[in-house]
Amino acid sequence: MKKILFVLLFCCAFQINFCQNTYTINGEQLELKTEVDGKLDLLWNTFNGEYRYFARTEVGKLIELKNTKGSSNKYQEEYKTVLSDLTNGMSTDKLKLTIYDLKKYIDNYNSSVDSSYISVQKESKIKFRLGFSGGVTNNPFIGNPENKITPLIGAELEVFEETNLPRHSGFLQARHAFENDEFQFSTTEFSLGYRYRFINKSAFSIYGQVKVATLNFTNAKVIGSNNSELEISETAFDLPLIFGVGSDIKVGENSFITLIYGELFAAFLDNQGNFPTDISVGYKFNL
Repeated sequence: MKKILFVLLFCCAFQINFCQNTYTINGEQLELKTEVDGKLDLLWNTFNGEYRYFARTEVGKLIELKNTKGSSNKYQEEYKTVLSDLTNGMSTDKLKLTIYDLKKYIDNYNSSVDSSYISVQKESKIKFRLGFSGGVTNNPFIGNPENKITPLIGAELEVFEETNLPRHSGFLQARHAFENDEFQFSTTEFSLGYRYRFINKSAFSIYGQVKVATLNFTNAKVIGSNNSELEISETAFDLPLIFGVGSDIKVGENSFITLIYGELFAAFLDNQGNFPTDISVGYKFNL
C-alpha cells in the first residue's frame, strides 16, 4: 500500500515591514505591529490564530477594537463606536474589522486632519512567483493497467495580489510526465489554474487548487493487431477541473519549498482504476 504524501504548498512571502513592540494592556503583555502611524495609530497582531486590533491616540492610549457577540448571538460591532468617537464622527457604516479596512479608514482620517501626514495606502500590485518541481505520477486519468509510476518534472508561474498574506492566486503550469520501458506513454501538459489557501500563515500555507484548462501533447506506443508497434501522437484541449492540494513552506526571505499532490480527482475526467499518485517536491521564489 503506497504512502501518500499529503500536501502543502505555500505561504505567501511575508515581510514584517512594521515596528513590533511589547505593550501592557489591561494586564496583558502583547507584541503588536504598527500598521499606521499618525494622529491615530493602528496596531495589530495574531494570537493563537486570532487577529486583534488596537487604536492608539495621540497621548499613547491603546484601545482594543472588538466585535463581540451579545446575548442574542449577534455581533455588537463595538469597534465602530470606538473609532467614530476617536475620529470626530467619521462614518463607520461600511467598516469591516479587517486589516485592510481599518488601515484604509484610519489612513483617511489621518490625511484629513494632518496636511503633513504621508498616506500608507498603496495601489494594488500584481506579484509573481516562479517555481520548479520534480516527482512521480501514475497518470491517474490515463489507462495504466499495471499502475506504473513514471518521473515527472514541472515549472509554473504563480500570480497573486500584493497583500500581507494573499489567499487567492492563479497559476500557469507546464509539466512533463516521462515514459518508461514498462509504460510507454509520455505527455507534456500546459495548464491554467486557481489556488485558495485555507490555512494561510507567515511560515507556511496549505491550499486547494484546481486546474481549469489543460492542453496536452501525448505520445504512446501500442501493439497493433499484427503485433506491430504503433506510435500514436495526440493533442487535446480540455476543461477537466482537476483538483489537488499543496503547501509552500517558507525557507528564505523570498523562497519556499513546495509540496504538491497535483491530481487527486477531476470533475470531468474518469479515474482509470488506480488510486492517484501524483506527487511533486519543488522550490519557488518571488520575482
